[in-house]
Amino acid sequence: MSGKGADRKIDYIEFNVTDIARSKAFYGGAFDWTFTDYGPHYCEFQDGRLTGGFTTLAPVNAAGGPLVILFADDLEATLARVESAGGGIVKPIFEFPGGRRFQFADPDGYELAVWSDK
Repeated sequence: MSGKGADRKIDYIEFNVTDIARSKAFYGGAFDWTFTDYGPHYCEFQDGRLTGGFTTLAPVNAAGGPLVILFADDLEATLARVESAGGGIVKPIFEFPGGRRFQFADPDGYELAVWSDK
């Protein structure tokens, strides 16, 4: 997982989920993530820049914690993809200094955000 230049950088994100297949369908559908299965209780995802995993070996605790923020060239199209994949919009698109973003909940209730500088 770690490599040269990774010192003090986010290296991996792991989500506790209730259903790996459902998480793969959501993130694959909304963001084109790819997956590698490592048995019935663990799946690794790749988003093209970052690697992480889904596991069913611990309970889901979606409340609190850091907010994972993804980037999108086309915010409206990405919002539509999130909704189409089954995500719930928690905060519709809003402006902030430097860009715009929205926040959504995935099928397990994790809240993430997507931002764009356009």
